[in-house]
Amino acid sequence: MLFRQAGIRHTDYAADRALFPIPADRFMVAALLVFALLAPVLVSSLVLSSYLLPWLVWTSATLGLNLILGWAGQFHFGYAAVMGIGAYTAVHGARHGVPWEIAVVLGGLMATVIGVVFAFAALRVKGLYLALSTLALQFVMDWVISHVPAISGGVGATLQAPAMRLLGQPIRSEVGLYYVALAWALLVTLFMLNLRRTALGRALVAVREKDFAAAVIGVQSFRYKLVAFATSSFIGGVSGAVLIFTFYKAVTPEQFAVNVSIELLAMVIVGGLASIIGSWFGAAFILLLPGQIHHLIAWIAERVGADIGIETLAHLPHAVYGGMIILFLLVEPMGLGKLYGNVRNYLLVWPFGYARK
Repeated sequence: MLFRQAGIRHTDYAADRALFPIPADRFMVAALLVFALLAPVLVSSLVLSSYLLPWLVWTSATLGLNLILGWAGQFHFGYAAVMGIGAYTAVHGARHGVPWEIAVVLGGLMATVIGVVFAFAALRVKGLYLALSTLALQFVMDWVISHVPAISGGVGATLQAPAMRLLGQPIRSEVGLYYVALAWALLVTLFMLNLRRTALGRALVAVREKDFAAAVIGVQSFRYKLVAFATSSFIGGVSGAVLIFTFYKAVTPEQFAVNVSIELLAMVIVGGLASIIGSWFGAAFILLLPGQIHHLIAWIAERVGADIGIETLAHLPHAVYGGMIILFLLVEPMGLGKLYGNVRNYLLVWPFGYARK
């Protein structure tokens, strides 16, 4: 009943193209925003700093990767390297007295430059060859960051991030850091919501579906692929910088290794390609669910009196977690975002099932 469209009349194009034309959607978004703003009061400090804050930052990075993977249809196996470039650039800028806001933007711009340089070569190929080309970006940047002391301090070194100063004011509290991550996540989400309604978004979808057909109707596929790589790299670079300043507080090469790129790719696929809400679901599923499964299995074992060894308890949650991923993808290959869409579409016409036919 909440999603019923009876009585909703769109009398102009602006109303028809609104981000949330149905009142129920606007109510849900408003409720989520209120919860996000009041989260420091509603949840514990542990939940705020260890769960919500990293989820916001990784969701921003997932949205950036989804731009190139879901909207433009281009493989990218080196997104963690892009985030690492932005993180190291921003940390070095802040350590040399650059204001934090400018340092973060410089991190995004540096990630954009290096990402576009690799894209010029990578976009000459397609499919698995493109995937290998972007994977080469990951390996090259891993080696450069680890073996150039001017960047990372050397192999295994840890570069301490200076305290964040936003508009000249130091931000050290967990609440302040949370609001910075929230602002960035909302900014990226709003950008992605509007992107799909623009000419750029439609051109990227055309390139994704069939670049040759897009070229026939006047869409310069190579140009729009470069734009997608540049925009995605900028979002990834800034997200990497925000992650370091708000969560890790220090940067090491291992934080942006190839396994992180694979996890980001899993967030996009599990959440759903070209799905904005799916990126939020996918980041939560990959980032937060494994720990909760571990606690759940330990709690069940304690309740039933089962004697589970430490080694088994360490590996059993991964098996359950992997099985859940397979189950979700079998039920809906388009990801968690599509599952939410299916439920929402059902509620739009319930109980008049014939309206879907």
